[in-house]
Amino acid sequence: MATTNQYIQLDKVTCPTVQTNAAAYYLNRKPQTLRSWACLENGPIRPLRIKNRLAWSVAEIKALTGVI
Repeated sequence: MATTNQYIQLDKVTCPTVQTNAAAYYLNRKPQTLRSWACLENGPIRPLRIKNRLAWSVAEIKALTGVI
C-alpha cells in the first residue's frame, strides 16, 4: 500500500482519472477491493477500462468521499 506522502490531497487532484492504487488510497480501501468492484460490478463506483488498465473517476471519488 502507498505511503501518505505518495499522493497529493484529493481536493488538489486535477486529472479526470486516477489509477487503482491512488483510488484505493483516497477511498481507504485496498487496491484488490477496487479490482473486485470492477470485476463484479458491485462497488459504489465503476472504473473506465482502458485496454488492460482501470481508470477511476476523480469526480466520483470526490463525491463518494464528500470532497468538493
